[in-house]
Amino acid sequence: GKSTLLHILSFLDRPTEGSYTFSGKQMDELSDNELAHIRNKEMGFVFQSFNLLSHSSVYENVELPLLYSTDASPRKREESVLQAVAAVGLSEKLWTEAGKLSGGQKQRVAIARALVNNPDIIFADEPTGNLDSASGAQVMEILKQLNDAGRTIVLVTHETYTAEFANRLIHIKDGKIEFD
Repeated sequence: GKSTLLHILSFLDRPTEGSYTFSGKQMDELSDNELAHIRNKEMGFVFQSFNLLSHSSVYENVELPLLYSTDASPRKREESVLQAVAAVGLSEKLWTEAGKLSGGQKQRVAIARALVNNPDIIFADEPTGNLDSASGAQVMEILKQLNDAGRTIVLVTHETYTAEFANRLIHIKDGKIEFD
């Protein structure tokens, strides 16, 4: 239920019933292209499995969402990539292939990629699930700093330690909200 809810909130899936309003717009009234445009401009994504291109550099992986943006000049793309990579502390790895990074570094690249379009909201699906405890804590600290700076982070996890970073917890059991 947690990942399904996250996928519906982030327009990766459509609900089978009910309605969903995002920024004053009914989701079911928007085309797939309109939803993709909103995802690219207003949302960032961090997944448990990183979803990086392993033979591409950190720079190229972070730049990828910007290549789908028609209003980003090459100079603006470069500035945005450098800023996002610096925000997660990986400037020294800018031209390293993603496949050669540790799990924690890969997840930080995924966070930089989620940040590069300066989204209003970041969706994170089990972002520490494939990491050791030290790398997981580092990733959660980055997400906490982003939240403290005003970004909305919607994160799903089954890990108690990860959930302790949140300002608000919604507990879902068997597809239903158990408590908020």
